[in-house]
Amino acid sequence: MADARLLDPSDSGVDARHQTGALDLARRLPALVVSAREVAATVMHGVHGRRRAGVGETFWQFRPFVWGESTTRIDWRRSARDDRVYVREREWEAAHTVWIWMDRSPSMAFVSSLAMQSKLDRAVTLGMATADLLVRGGERVGIPGLTRALATRGIIERFAEAMILDERVGGGARELPPADALAPRTQAILIGDFLSPPDEIARTIHGMAARGAMGHLLMIADPVEETFPFDGHTEFLDVDSSARLRVGEARSFRAEYIARLAAHRDAVREACRSRGWTFALHRTDRPASRALLDLRLRVEAMQGAVAAPAEGA
Repeated sequence: MADARLLDPSDSGVDARHQTGALDLARRLPALVVSAREVAATVMHGVHGRRRAGVGETFWQFRPFVWGESTTRIDWRRSARDDRVYVREREWEAAHTVWIWMDRSPSMAFVSSLAMQSKLDRAVTLGMATADLLVRGGERVGIPGLTRALATRGIIERFAEAMILDERVGGGARELPPADALAPRTQAILIGDFLSPPDEIARTIHGMAARGAMGHLLMIADPVEETFPFDGHTEFLDVDSSARLRVGEARSFRAEYIARLAAHRDAVREACRSRGWTFALHRTDRPASRALLDLRLRVEAMQGAVAAPAEGA
């Protein structure tokens, strides 16, 4: 587990390892940008308007020009076909703000031969792909503590640039996002392995949700972490320090390991449930598109649940 640190992580050797990891991520980010676009393209959805006039990109209807309003809204092509002057109206789109956190701490670099990607690469790919889908759907997205909420079509590149700058100052070592309270009617998406102590994860969720913000936690796991397929003499290395653990018969630890992992996940799941947040598990030996589609549906379902009372009032 990430909290099993036997040596001081501020040790110079550990710092050097973290710096190497940061540089490695910076080199891989261009490829992850491409991967995020490819995954998003498989789950692409259109802009969902609210079927009322307002600010947006989707055409709704033509209506007669009203004296006194700005002439810049006149659609001259449509007006030329009639003896009246018409205005082009667009659908009103309720832009929501969604904050996306991608865990880039050292434990996320783990990858086994059974996985398609490291946990880190999968989290970053899913986070950027989710941001791209949400922006195309008319939402604003940002990284808590790192960027403001943006609605630009180049959101994947913006996220990549922000993460590269953050890596240079050591920000990527944080396991959890800031626990600052988010505004009401916003959503948070937290993507990581969440191997921190459950009480720390619960404090983060409760802090972010203190003003009523809703959210989703997507736990990323390598298949080896799920099955613990180790036998015989095995040496385990702590990714957050230079600590090592040698065991004579790894198989004897399997049952206890699986029980502790299940208890840890139950505690994290309960922390989410207590604030009305959703929880999901995604393994890195499965397609990223499957997790992205599920995440998109959960975000949209929660947006609909939040908007329904206001629209029915």
